[in-house]
Amino acid sequence: MARPEASAPDAVLACGEVRTRLLPTRQALDIRAAAQFLALRADERVLVSERPGLYARSPETLTGVDCPLPSANGSRVRAVGTVAARAALTEGRVLQTSAWFRLPPAGPDRRRPWGQYLVRPGTVEPFGRARPEAVAEGVLAGGRHGDLDVGLIADGLLTRLLRHTLLDQRPPLRSRPTRLRWAALPAAPGQGPALERFTLAEDELRTVRLRVPPGTPPDRIAGLCDDLALHDWLLTTVVHLLDGVRLGAPEPSGRPAVVLALRPAVDHLLHLWMPRARVAPELAPLWETLEERPGFTRQWQALVQRIRDQLTLHAVPALYREVEPAP
Repeated sequence: MARPEASAPDAVLACGEVRTRLLPTRQALDIRAAAQFLALRADERVLVSERPGLYARSPETLTGVDCPLPSANGSRVRAVGTVAARAALTEGRVLQTSAWFRLPPAGPDRRRPWGQYLVRPGTVEPFGRARPEAVAEGVLAGGRHGDLDVGLIADGLLTRLLRHTLLDQRPPLRSRPTRLRWAALPAAPGQGPALERFTLAEDELRTVRLRVPPGTPPDRIAGLCDDLALHDWLLTTVVHLLDGVRLGAPEPSGRPAVVLALRPAVDHLLHLWMPRARVAPELAPLWETLEERPGFTRQWQALVQRIRDQLTLHAVPALYREVEPAP
């Protein structure tokens, strides 16, 4: 029987990182294959859902850490505990790995036995007090060498899964993986959740700074950020796909090139857009900020319509014929 999680004070900070990429296999994994693929632990089952779309999520794994916390003010606060991680597969096609931790307001003066950390999964305790604002900005900035790096843990889980024998390493289209790094601080008393900052950085990195009601479970915050990362990846992938297509290229070579380039998006990506489908109800309002600016769904709908218009035009060759003048 699993040991119950020990009680712990509300966190003053939760941080994490998500890796998102196309699963490198020609055919999407079906429900049984997805469960086999994500079976990271023998003692817990993979969570599988078929509504509103095929979704599978692995059980959580824990990684013990003992290192300084990232900090924007240059302080070196040592912390010990465990980082939680899991993987998810959407429609058997998009793979995500996510790692996160929660930080209580203060920790012990001396190191505890490992067993006491294991009963608080996903909790990293500082020695003494840490400054939540400084740690949040340190995490978002990437920290220094030797600092706690949840991205490395998410990346390690991703590397492990990409070696699975179910994968044939033949993806149906070219795409780039993305990283989303997040930090969530407590909201003021009586205030709801808020998305303070969403940034597109270089090297496919995104950073998100949130405010959430005190006591919000960190796995729910991680679920929200997984959802943001998934839909940001979809937008990024389709934008890059359209950028690489020579729209309006002359016939006869232009027509098949456009159709062949755009068809994978129709076959594998366009049906995946379902914001908030698996976000905790108390955090779902955070999506409204992204819908207002930059307007995730508006941009997605414009891209989808552009793809469909191109395929429609190329399905009617008569529209592209020039009328020859009468002799």
